Amino acid sequence: MARATPLLKDELDIVIPTIRNLDFLEMWRPFFQPYHLIIVQDGDPSKVIKVPEGFDYELYNRNDINKILGPKASCISFKDSACRCFGYMVSKKKYIYTIDDDCFVAKDPIGKEINALEQHIKNLLSPSSPFFFNTLYDPYREGADFVRGYPFSLREGVPTAVSHGLWLNIPDYDAPTQLVKPLERNTRYVDAVMTIPKGTLFPMCGMNLAFNRELIGPAMYFGLMGDGQPIGRYDDMWAGWCTKVICDHLGLGVKTGLPYIWHSKASNPFVNLKKEYKGIYWQEELIPFFQSVALPKDCTSVQKCYLELSKQVKAKLGKVDDYFNKLADAMITWIEAWDELNPSAAATTTAAKLPHGSSK
Repeated sequence: MARATPLLKDELDIVIPTIRNLDFLEMWRPFFQPYHLIIVQDGDPSKVIKVPEGFDYELYNRNDINKILGPKASCISFKDSACRCFGYMVSKKKYIYTIDDDCFVAKDPIGKEINALEQHIKNLLSPSSPFFFNTLYDPYREGADFVRGYPFSLREGVPTAVSHGLWLNIPDYDAPTQLVKPLERNTRYVDAVMTIPKGTLFPMCGMNLAFNRELIGPAMYFGLMGDGQPIGRYDDMWAGWCTKVICDHLGLGVKTGLPYIWHSKASNPFVNLKKEYKGIYWQEELIPFFQSVALPKDCTSVQKCYLELSKQVKAKLGKVDDYFNKLADAMITWIEAWDELNPSAAATTTAAKLPHGSSK
C-alpha cells in the first residue's frame, strides 16, 4: 500500500538549533525525512556539523548569520538555543516545527511511536477556543464536542497560531526545582490537548513547539540570551509571553498538551542556576507586566503589536534593569530584520489579521 503524502510537506520547515552532530535525526527519519530542515549551528562556526544522509536541509552558522543580517545580527543570541529564531526568520514556509537535539521519539502507553510532527499539524489545522473553556478539552478532536452550556456563537473557534507540545522523562524544570528533585521523571502520559484561555499566560518551552509562521512568526523572537547577556534559559519564556499577549489581542489561539517527545538528558542544574538566577528574580516583575499589557486597537498586525510591546518593555521594565532597554532595542532590530527578509510580510500579516481581530 502506497504511503499517503505527509501533511503540509511543502508548507513546513523543521528548525533545529545545535552544537553537535545530528545523529538524533536517525530516530526521527520516518517522520522528518519528507520535510525541509533549517539547522542553526551555535558556537564555533569552524566546527563541522554532520547531518545524516538523505535529509533535505540548509545549515547556518554564526558567520552566515552575520553575513545575511549584517549589523542587525546583533539581535540573534550566541551560545544559547535562542539562536534558533534565526531559522524562523529565513524560512519561507507557512508553518514551523522546532525541536531540540536531545529530544527523541516517545512512545504512547501502548508502546506505539508517537509522530509528534503529525499531532502538531493536527493542532495547528484545527481551531482554538480561547474565549470560553470547554471542560472536555479540545472540542475539535475526533470523538469530542462542545459540552452543554457552551455558547453556540463561540463554537466556530479562532485560528490556532501555536501548538505547544510536552515531554516524557526529563521534566522542563528550573534549576532550584532540578536541585531538589534530581531523580524526578515525568512518566504520566495525558491524552489531551486544550486551548490556553484568553488572558492566561503560560511558560512556553521551545524544545517541542510548532506555530503558524504567517499568523504569529514575527512575535517568536527568543530575545537576547547567552553569551554577553546577564540571563539564559528564558528565551522561550520571553517568546511565549510576548506571543500569548499578541495572540489574545489579535484573536488567535494557543494549544498545549499532545504531542509528547522523549526528553533524553537533564542539563546541569548548577550551570542552569547561573544562567537563570536573575530571571528567577525578574520573572516576579515580568509576569505582572505581561498580565497588564494593553495593546491599542490600531495594532492590527503582529509587527505593530510587537513594536508597541517593545515600547512598553522599555518604559516599564527598563527601570528593573538596563538589560530590558537593550532587549527592547533588540526587539525592534528583530522586526526590522524580519521585514527585510520577508518584504511582503508586513502587508500580508495585516490583511490576515484583520478578520480575526475584528470579528471578536
